Amino acid sequence: MLDHEGVELMDAKPLEFAAFLREYDRPGNVVLLEGKRNVKPDDAPLLTALGRVLAANSRYLLFRSGNAAGADALFAAGVTAVDASRLQVILPYTGHRKAYNQAGSSLALDTINLTEEPQIVYESRLHKGTASLIDRYVSGTRNAYTIKASYILRDTVKVLGAAELPKAAFACFYDDLDAPRQGGTGHTMAVCERNDVPFVDQRIWIQWLP
Repeated sequence: MLDHEGVELMDAKPLEFAAFLREYDRPGNVVLLEGKRNVKPDDAPLLTALGRVLAANSRYLLFRSGNAAGADALFAAGVTAVDASRLQVILPYTGHRKAYNQAGSSLALDTINLTEEPQIVYESRLHKGTASLIDRYVSGTRNAYTIKASYILRDTVKVLGAAELPKAAFACFYDDLDAPRQGGTGHTMAVCERNDVPFVDQRIWIQWLP
């Protein structure tokens, strides 16, 4: 089956997947792929498969992740198996998990001037219990406590972009469906909602797999 631009589609729920590609496979669009570090063993191959399916069946899409273990790494493995140059990762600090980073491009949080990114700071401060840590991090304090803030800020940047980095157009998450929308993944989903970035979790994207 071909979409409107002649891209061959995987043979799984083609109407739904075709509709996604028609809407989002356009130059400059970024799809965020991220989720929980703890991935059920039976689910792990599905995450890699999604990254591969999305990259193989799209022409223009770029993909963004956070270079974390678990869901991020599994999604990234699928994308890089097709085209590593289309994967970008946002790092909480320079050198984060360097040995595991196979992305075509990387942006570390400590290279972003957060004093010029008020929306990133505002959205990050909304994460429960981290507002004071965010303020201390942005003011320049770096220690074992404020490093926690860098992960929340990183998650916000993944959605909103920064400076020359564009905002995400769509997001696919792997969540803990027994305790959904918690921690950094829950924060990232909330940032998507507040900033009109559509997203799905595995209950939807699993239907896109062959």
